[in-house]
Amino acid sequence: MTESRILGVIPARAGSKGIPNKNIIDVGGQPLIKYTIEAALGSTMITDCIVSTDSDEIAYLAESLGLSAPFIRPNNLSDDKALSLPVIQHAVNFMEKKHGFHYDAVIMLQPTTPLRTSGDIDKSLSILMSEELDSVISVVEVEGNHPLRMKRIVNNRLVNYVDQGHEDMRPRQELPKVYIRNGAIYATLRDVLIDEDSFVGENSYPYVMNKEKSINIDTITDLYLTQIYINDIKKVWEF
Repeated sequence: MTESRILGVIPARAGSKGIPNKNIIDVGGQPLIKYTIEAALGSTMITDCIVSTDSDEIAYLAESLGLSAPFIRPNNLSDDKALSLPVIQHAVNFMEKKHGFHYDAVIMLQPTTPLRTSGDIDKSLSILMSEELDSVISVVEVEGNHPLRMKRIVNNRLVNYVDQGHEDMRPRQELPKVYIRNGAIYATLRDVLIDEDSFVGENSYPYVMNKEKSINIDTITDLYLTQIYINDIKKVWEF
């Protein structure tokens, strides 16, 4: 059986409105992106991995850490309105043109979820390549932030986000489990990504991660929590 060709792409734009230079900010004594680069380099399933960036500084840092940054993104993929899908498609097209072959699958690894491990990467890719799936997406249970507890404000009045006809006061443990994407892993067959313009195919598998490993740095509060986990807690976790 021919070994699957899997491309890993780490998207790392320089700009960030919430946290300046977020992808390279110091977290636990090293640049944030380094955690994801190390996890990617430790994978046994990824055959090629690159950083897609619009920044010479990030490209230099990536290469100093052992990962290729073979291009600087075009301007239309570099502003804060650029979507992830065309960024990853651009990387795939670049690498396929460079090597002269098509990949079997692609995995996007965002630097803002630094606690995902090489083991998480390989488990998700093994599932994707061994079963009849289109994609494997990492998720985390929403726990107390359940949609049956959520509200909208309509004409200055609270209304249920999910209309049940009554107020749901059940304890969290009695609510049906609901999950949300945590941003750590988007593993997708190449043809779904390129030909169907989607990370998530019709036959998608959930890769469930715990709350701690699912921290996604979007705000200063997220950054502080990550610092705490990395400095004080990660050493006692079973990763």
